[in-house]
Amino acid sequence: MSGFVEKPEPQQVPGLVHLHTGKVRDLYRNEAGDLVMVASDRMSAYDWVLPTPIPDKGRVLTQLSLWWFDQLSDLVPNHVLSTELPPGAPADWQGRTLICKSLRMVPVECVARGYLTGSGLVEYDDSRTVCGLALPEGLTDGSELPAPIFTPATKAEVGEHDENVSYEEVAHQVGAETAAELRRMTLAVYGRARDIARERGVILADTKFEFGFDGETLILGDEVLTPDSSRFWPAAEWEPGHAQPSFDKQYVRNWLTGPDSGWDRKSEQPPPALPQQIVDATRAKYIEAYERLTGVSW
Repeated sequence: MSGFVEKPEPQQVPGLVHLHTGKVRDLYRNEAGDLVMVASDRMSAYDWVLPTPIPDKGRVLTQLSLWWFDQLSDLVPNHVLSTELPPGAPADWQGRTLICKSLRMVPVECVARGYLTGSGLVEYDDSRTVCGLALPEGLTDGSELPAPIFTPATKAEVGEHDENVSYEEVAHQVGAETAAELRRMTLAVYGRARDIARERGVILADTKFEFGFDGETLILGDEVLTPDSSRFWPAAEWEPGHAQPSFDKQYVRNWLTGPDSGWDRKSEQPPPALPQQIVDATRAKYIEAYERLTGVSW
């Protein structure tokens, strides 16, 4: 069992129809038929949406995504139409709201990996493959791969876990032409972002993208290259052979699975509220990621 510890009620805004409450984002449709995407401060871990928010997290995700969309604009089109606040929207939506094209989303998480860790490491240790792609012997946690790889996953509902799938399965699901374009665009965007991050002393270990069709054109949607969708490591501290320090929710994961939380991840009990020091440390890491990458003070 997993999902929301406390599922929030959607905001009622004149002219907007609530469509979906996700792990982090709330989706609405406006009268023009555009998607209104609001990034909350909700934190998810181990397939649970936790009861404790991380202040400013939604704004960091939104502003960092906008920065990355600008860096990638010559490489791939995106879904953003406006950052203007809808009339009658709560003041708290400022800085965390995007008006977007309504896309036909491709039901695939498009993951690019340049380094071995996470679920990829688990599969590699078992079979020397990731998503069926053979990798050389001798790699360890944090190793840089010979070349970036496309390792797609299914898109899970809230409370469920994304599952890695093979490229052949994606091609079967969405068609060979679309699968090939997803792979090409994913690796191209990853390569650009990896180089930009590297110039700023940050390793982009892996990331996931979502694409959708605007008519017949495949474009980049949702968030992009944030600490929620990517693993960012400080380059100066990179040392293969163990888990790397990172700019993301690792403080939360470590506390939840450590002795102080009192929570058994394998039980059906929801995780507890986060202590203030974990909230503060996690917020600081998200802001540090934003500042390191953009060069702009939060």
